[in-house]
Amino acid sequence: MSARTLDADLERAWERWTRQRAPGAREQLIVHYSALVKFVAGRLGVGDHAAIDANDLVSAGMLGLIDAIERFDPAHGVRFETFATPRIRGAIYDGLRQLDWVPRSVRARARQIERAIADFEGSQGRSPSEPELASSLGLDDDQLAEWIGSVASTVVGTLEHALEAGAEPSSLDGGAPQQPAALVEARELRTAMFRALRTLPEREKLVVALYFEEGLTLSEIGDVLGVTESRVSQLRITAVMRLRARLHAGGLV
Repeated sequence: MSARTLDADLERAWERWTRQRAPGAREQLIVHYSALVKFVAGRLGVGDHAAIDANDLVSAGMLGLIDAIERFDPAHGVRFETFATPRIRGAIYDGLRQLDWVPRSVRARARQIERAIADFEGSQGRSPSEPELASSLGLDDDQLAEWIGSVASTVVGTLEHALEAGAEPSSLDGGAPQQPAALVEARELRTAMFRALRTLPEREKLVVALYFEEGLTLSEIGDVLGVTESRVSQLRITAVMRLRARLHAGGLV
């Protein structure tokens, strides 16, 4: 089947679903976009953790996909992938929270790292390098890398949403309008986030830009930087923890 034929079939499926709510069209759309769920789940970087079944992430993400299909209106002129991705990601985050699989010791490590970053910034007026962070924690470089790897899945959620804010027009949300106070809070968080991003070390800043703005996978970023995928994951998580520490200090998260 040619790409042009596939596009025509997809267009017809959307028309049948939005106008007639035909169950067959809905199923066709779910099957067609299921690969998007696997892509989003893979980008979260938690599916390889021993305590998580990747199929659970995909199953949770499918609920987000179905919600997006039911709410989406092609007449708005926005790509479905742009509209659906935040919902898929949010459904996966909800699934992770329900699993509550992160050990207390790992959460404690995350808090220790963020506190060490905040303390260093408070005393030195800048963010610590990785060796300085390791020294602050009484660790060597290898131990710090192990700690960062273990806490990688505890920092998804609020900051990832904030980093990706603006990818989806709020008018297409399909839910209840946000209250003015919530809108102001979200705007303040985004402003503080982008201000904090400018303080990141250059390599971490580049990783954040390639991952959240350009949509590259960890493997693709590794090719760009000439480092391993695991190293890119460490840089991404370290960047997010620096941002969390900065925003915690400002009382924003």
